[in-house]
Parts: sequence; C-alpha cells; structure tokens
Amino acid sequence: MTQAMGPTIYVTGNVNVDLIMGRLAEWPRFGTEIVLEHSETRIGGAAGNTALALQELGARHRLIGSVGDDIFGKWLQSGFASADWVVEKTPTTISVGIVNPSGERTFLTSQGHLSVYGVDDVLTLLPARAAPGDVLWLEGCFLSPPLLADYERLVDQAKARGFALGLDTGWPPDGWQPELRRRVLGWLRRLDHLVINEFEVIGLSGEQAQDAAAAALRMALPPDATLVVKRGPLGASGYRGGQAIDVPAPRVEVIDTIGAGDVFDAGYLAALVDGADLEGALRAGVATASAAISTAPRRYR
Repeated sequence: MTQAMGPTIYVTGNVNVDLIMGRLAEWPRFGTEIVLEHSETRIGGAAGNTALALQELGARHRLIGSVGDDIFGKWLQSGFASADWVVEKTPTTISVGIVNPSGERTFLTSQGHLSVYGVDDVLTLLPARAAPGDVLWLEGCFLSPPLLADYERLVDQAKARGFALGLDTGWPPDGWQPELRRRVLGWLRRLDHLVINEFEVIGLSGEQAQDAAAAALRMALPPDATLVVKRGPLGASGYRGGQAIDVPAPRVEVIDTIGAGDVFDAGYLAALVDGADLEGALRAGVATASAAISTAPRRYR
C-alpha cells in the first residue's frame, strides 16, 4: 500500500524469526520425538510485529532493526518495504513457540543477533533530527543486553533529536527486579506514550491493583503524556491529563493471539499520527488487534 504523507513512526527493538508449533498437551521426555499437527514460520519480535502491522495498515513508518548474517536474516529483511538494518556477524535470533491445546504458549528463544544489538546501532540509523510529529517507538529492550545496558542514552539522545517517544516495555525475562523497575521508572519522565498490558502495569508500578498502578505510573510520566493499558479481551484503558477512557473489545473467535499487543500498538500509532484523539486511537488499536487475532491468514483491518 502507498504510505500516507505526514509524520513518520520509527520503530526499533527486537526483530526475529518465530517458529510456531503445536499443539502439545504435555512436555515429552528427553530423547524422544513428537510429531505435531501444525507449524508456521513468521516474522516475529515485538518491533517486527508492530512494523509489519504498520506496513499492512499503510502507515508512514520506518523500522530500525538488526539481523544476523545468515539465511534467516536475509528472509527477515525481505519482509519489510521500509527499513534500515544492522547486519550482525552472528546467527539470527530464532524463537520457537510451543502451543498447548488451551492456546497458551511457551517460547524457547536463542540469543542470536539480539545479544549484540546496541544503542549505537540504533542512533547511527536514526535521523539526526526528527521532522515535526515524528515518533520513535521503543520495544523489546529486555532481550538485547547491550541495548538495555545503555538505554538511558538512547532515550535522552532520541529526545534531544526532537522525537516524540513511545515505549512498550514487554515483560522482563527475569521479572520486575527492583533495580530494573528503578531504571524503567526513570525513563518514563522522557516519554510521551507508555503502552503496556494489564500485567506489566502492575509489575512496573509495584502496586497490586490496576487503578492504583495506573495512578502511580501517571505520576512518573510527564503531565501531558499518555498511559495506555492493554487489557486483552476487555479492550484498553487510556489516561491523559484529566481523561480516563475505557474502550471495550468486540467479541471475536480467537485464532492466534501471538503479537496481539504489538499489533495494538500499530493501530494506536497509525491513528495517532493521523490526528485521532485518545479515544479514537484506543479504538483503532483495539480494532486492529481484534482483526489480527481472529483471522488466518492474519489481517489487520
């Protein structure tokens, strides 16, 4: 699709290969072989999912990512029409998702190229100065140790270049440890948008209830920033200034929820840069995610 003119959404973070297999009722014994009924190889990673959805929605965007120097890296690059890449001298990161009959998933992820992807890789490819309205969308930081180690510099440098900043934290592999919580809460003072799910808002804030958690994070954000809490089948809640808006999700037949939160981000962002108000952006995020989880092949409208 031809991208509309206007601000550009720059997306950076983890892009990797997802190999989805299932369904597996229980883990097999080591040394055995199990034949599964389904497998699918797809573009994955939080940043990959968001950028792919933006591409399908026709939103003006650019992916800043990294891949390994192997056949999987070349395959990932071929999936995006608007992207800049760092090619690392490592294998490409692969995530194998095992799905059980209930639809729950367990991911086994190799370190691969994400183990060497760092802040300088991003800053080299990011424009030296943002155009009016440009957004830098940050995802997947916990899966790249060099990126995480220097994330404060990335946030500060991007803000100095004039970008509006948005963050979807994802869930840390080791949980919300006190030092990590302290660091992430420090990033919030530079953000324009924080978009996280109902579990992450509790984990990051340290509170026990969503309302208290949202209030705590709003205090850590700038006064004019937006907090969005993604609530799965219940829709999404948004907070900005004196606004508190709940948008329900439609009831759909769920086929595949992998990357649903990342797809929500794409719908939300595309509407936002197109001039939507908070409620309109929330509704776009919910509608995009609902379409994605209920279609095969996946659609975003």
